[in-house]
Amino acid sequence: MAATTPSAVERAAAALARIRHARLLHPAGRTFAGEARIWGTPGPPTGVPLLDLPARWPATIRLSKGVPTPGGWPDVLGVAVRLHRDPEPPVDLLWSSSGAAPVLRNLPLPRRRFTGTYTSIMPFRAGGRRLFLAVLADPESPDLGRGLAEAVAAVAADEPRLVLAVASAVGRWRPFGEVRLDDERGAAEDAALAFDPIGNVPPGLRLTGPLARLRDDGYRGSRRARGAALSRAARRG
Repeated sequence: MAATTPSAVERAAAALARIRHARLLHPAGRTFAGEARIWGTPGPPTGVPLLDLPARWPATIRLSKGVPTPGGWPDVLGVAVRLHRDPEPPVDLLWSSSGAAPVLRNLPLPRRRFTGTYTSIMPFRAGGRRLFLAVLADPESPDLGRGLAEAVAAVAADEPRLVLAVASAVGRWRPFGEVRLDDERGAAEDAALAFDPIGNVPPGLRLTGPLARLRDDGYRGSRRARGAALSRAARRG
């Protein structure tokens, strides 16, 4: 199949990533191995198997800073999780520091500490419904600290956990699982890691609309500039 012509957004993202010699978004980060444990959505099911059905998968987790600002300065912090569902394709889930309240769920909010609320910012579509996904602090888990260095130290000392949750646009968060961080991966693995939040979306969910297209083109351009591996959906696009 012939490759499509890159969009203006994709070309611009690729050019900026080449200038930066790094990811266009969230270039500073640390990557960890871990495990995701899904126990299922409490209450009415969402209709999305990944959220509703109990499962365990190996996971790759990346904590990152968006700009990045120096040290422990406020920044839009990120959590990215890849679920390795062999032999099925992986699932990539990305969240940014935000607020738990409905009016704040689609706003990226800078903060200093990695422990806190992260949301998908953009809602997913599941059938005719809009759903937000979130990473929430586990009150019984070790604190991830302030800045990447403290987060690395927290993982080395223990196995911090983050709670996975889902909510409607105005509903309460419903925890459906957790992800545990254990071993830090090397800098080379972190640099090569390429998440695809559009191409590797969970089955049963979809991101639509102009903002989703802009996000897809931006990530695609950044990955191409870095020579990172593309998902099957990105190669088709």
